[in-house]
Order: sequence, then C-alpha cells, then structure tokens
Amino acid sequence: MALAAGIVGLPNVGKSTIFNAISSGKAESNNYPFCTIEPNVGRVGVPDERLGRIQKLIPTQRVIPASIEIVDIAGLVKGASQGAGLGNKFLGHIREVDAVLHVVRCFEDGDITHVSGKVDPVSDIETVELELIFADMDSVEKRLQRMGKMTDADSKKEIAALKKAQTLLADGHWLERCEWSEDERLALKPLCLLSMKPVLYVANVHENDLEGKSPHVATVRDHAQKVGEGIVVISGKIEAELAALDPEEAEAFLADLGLKESGLAALARETYRLLGLQSYFTAGVKEIRAWTIEAGTKAPGAAGVIHSDFEKGFIRAEVFTLADLEQCGSETEIRNQGKLRLEGKEYVVQDGDIMHFRFNV
Repeated sequence: MALAAGIVGLPNVGKSTIFNAISSGKAESNNYPFCTIEPNVGRVGVPDERLGRIQKLIPTQRVIPASIEIVDIAGLVKGASQGAGLGNKFLGHIREVDAVLHVVRCFEDGDITHVSGKVDPVSDIETVELELIFADMDSVEKRLQRMGKMTDADSKKEIAALKKAQTLLADGHWLERCEWSEDERLALKPLCLLSMKPVLYVANVHENDLEGKSPHVATVRDHAQKVGEGIVVISGKIEAELAALDPEEAEAFLADLGLKESGLAALARETYRLLGLQSYFTAGVKEIRAWTIEAGTKAPGAAGVIHSDFEKGFIRAEVFTLADLEQCGSETEIRNQGKLRLEGKEYVVQDGDIMHFRFNV
C-alpha cells in the first residue's frame, strides 16, 4: 500500500473544505492533477520544478508529477478516545495512515461557531493530540495485559518497549517526538500507535491573511518549533475557489493574489517530505515522469515501482543528473562525454536521479 497522510482536526476548522479542494477533479492548477480515489481518499500532485527543466532539454508529449494520497478522517471531538462522536471510526482510520496533517483554525468568523466557543489554535492542538495519546495508552495497556508474563527474548524486548511507551504516554508525550532504538520501534510497530506518526500543522487562515501574519498563526508556529514539527499556511476558502476554476483562470487568480502557487502545492510538497519520500525521473519520447520511492531505496526497488518485472530481472541502471543534462544539453551528449553512470543492485537511488533500467525476464 502506498504511504498516505490523514487530515485530522476539530469540527469547523476547515478540514473538509481543504480536503474537498484536494479531491476536486477541477483543481489542476499548473498541471498538477488532483483526483478522488474513494469517497474519503484524494490524490494530490507534488509540484516539482525539475520536471519543467528536464522537459526543456528532452521534449516529450506529457509530464507526470509524483503524487500522494490524502485521507479525510472523520472529525474528532473531546472524548473520542472513549468513543465520543465518531471516535471509533476516527481512530480506526487514522491508524491506517503514515502521517498526520493536523488542520488548525487560525481565523475569526462569527458565522462559524468554534466547538470550544473561541479560537485558540494551541488549545485545539492539545485537545486532538491528547485524545490520540489517551487512545494509545489504552492500546498499550491492553497489549501488556495480553502478553502477561511471557519470558522469551522477543517478548521481553516488546514488554520493555511497551512499558517505556506507557510511561511516556502517562506524562502526555507524543511518542514520535521521543527517542527510540530501532528494536523498540519494531516492537511497537504492530500496534500502529497514533502518536508514533509524524505531524504537519496546517494553519487554516482568513483569505485576508494568506501570509499567515495573524497572532493565531504565530502561536502555531511557536508550538511547531517547540515540538519539532512543520507548519503550512493555507486558506481553505481560497483553495475552494481555485478548485472551481480551470487552470488558466486559477493561474490568473493566484497572480491577482500575489501568489506564485496555491497553498495545496505547498501542502503536497511538505507532506511528501514528512512521509520520507523522494523522486527519481524517467524521461523519454512519450513522457517525463516522477516516480516515488522512500529515501534509501536501492536501484532494483526503484525499478520495481515501475513494474515488478523490472525488479525481478534487474541488470543495471543507467543514471545521470539534471545538472549533467543542463551542462551537456542532451542525453546523447551526456553519453558522449562519459557522464552516464552504470549502477548495480547496491546503488542507493538519490533524489532527482534520471534513470533508465536494463532488465531481463
């Protein structure tokens, strides 16, 4: 299954507005496609200016960017960890994603009631994260009870990791921000703990505060810096308007607002980073395409993203860089100058590599 991020947040923070903009089939600003896969799953293109630079030197029929899955998760209310509201559905869905996009309301609007009666972004963040921590405490305690007094070596390691997690959760810690050994992470992985997921705060701002200069955004930035998480500023209302426009109209609208790109573009890029993903490129007569891999992937695994046969019958990869292409002017000249590298099965693919795979099946 492809890595995915889930949008979470309290009611009336703009979560659904932002997701609807993501999943709108019309939202194709700058040729980055958005589409709906299932009722609660959308796919958003990841902007990458390197694709355009490659196309200038390798003309092709179409350009296909990388994309990521975004899951719209049922709204959370205080008490969700005990099943309040749609708590069980919320917690079940968020366990399945790999990262959390936490939408926080950073705008005042008398027509949109805040669930707590006032706009307080950091308080909202704490409410959501505490509910997830409470749910993790329950999961850890149940697992410890099931393990009983098991004494084999693997069980001892797992019990030690669970007890460490139990202590940290009881002190209100988000587990992903704590120090863990690789063995401890492996021991906890089957539980799909909610607080073991990285977080990106999405500050939903008023359409008159697109740069995020309000005091509300400042508090979120301070909090994000304190806990070591990222933040993206976005106006759900503006993104909804952009989603209803065709690409040319959307580009003109962004220009009128003094923006080079939509907030969704920044959100997609930061989510890609949050998930630990990177791109390599293939470039030919028919298309230039960005392929998504996890950082650290070796050449055969990268080939397998295109087709499983490429991985099974992998022989070698022919690799060059965008810098090589721009310096030499063409792939032919790269070959002539001896800058085309031949890499084997142990080669770790680098972000931005341009590759051809040789295989035999």
